[in-house]
Amino acid sequence: MGDTRPGWMKKVQPFFVGGFAGCTATCCVQPIDMIKVRIQLVEKGGNKNPFTIATKFIQEEGILNLYKGLDAGIIRQITYTTTRLGVFRVTCDAMQQGDKPLPLWQKSVAGLWAGAVGSVIGNPADLSLIRLQADPTLPVEQRRHYKGVFDALYRIPKEEGFFALWKGCTPTVVRAMALNLGQLASFDQAKETIAHYYGKGQWQTLLASAISGFFAVTFSLPFDFMKTRIQKQKPDPVTKELPYRNMFHCFTKVMAEEGPLAFYSGYPTYYVRIAPHAMITLLVVDACNWQIGQLFKKQ
Repeated sequence: MGDTRPGWMKKVQPFFVGGFAGCTATCCVQPIDMIKVRIQLVEKGGNKNPFTIATKFIQEEGILNLYKGLDAGIIRQITYTTTRLGVFRVTCDAMQQGDKPLPLWQKSVAGLWAGAVGSVIGNPADLSLIRLQADPTLPVEQRRHYKGVFDALYRIPKEEGFFALWKGCTPTVVRAMALNLGQLASFDQAKETIAHYYGKGQWQTLLASAISGFFAVTFSLPFDFMKTRIQKQKPDPVTKELPYRNMFHCFTKVMAEEGPLAFYSGYPTYYVRIAPHAMITLLVVDACNWQIGQLFKKQ
């Protein structure tokens, strides 16, 4: 038996499958992501209990609004996840020498590179998603009242300039690099290690995904926190100055005013969002790749 896929399909498949898997996972975890963002927007001294925030959200805004910004989330997956998973797999394949598994450091390099490229391409949709989720938390006079992701993507460059679509791009890129280093590199490594000792199976993907979720969350949450703060900020009504000038200023100001643990606000919620998202994404990727392989298997 052999692989009869045409050459173009072999190149396109990692991108297409990655984007489809990311969209599927996002539809499942969007409500958790909404609560995670709301937790990060709570100022010092506020109640950050996820159950309290979720209950208050549903009472005040309705359960369906947990899916507010889903269109932006889907567009983000089409741009960001399509790119990062595709670039990661293509990069790993390019570094592969025969059937020998890649060492962890090469997987890490591939993960860092994939995260950087994907985040730059996906930043406009990511910014729109954060704005849509954060808008109801702002004072009425400061709300932007975006009608949806396309309205946000149209108004942001019109009102703030074209490059405003990449506002917060630095923490987004660093966050994506940290997340992909933790998620993709550790997933491949964990999967290979588990298979070596216990054999292959679907449970192997689940366990490896849970392990990679832990590293992805731990590495990326501080950068996700700063990214959210920078992207949702508005100028002071009196001074017209933004609360944070850049990523480093955000880091020092939060450290001084809220302490180091503030960067890990919402850790359980973030983990509950990232781990299932990773599991669903990687399971769908494996299932799609297997199905495509069956269709083009040479008897």
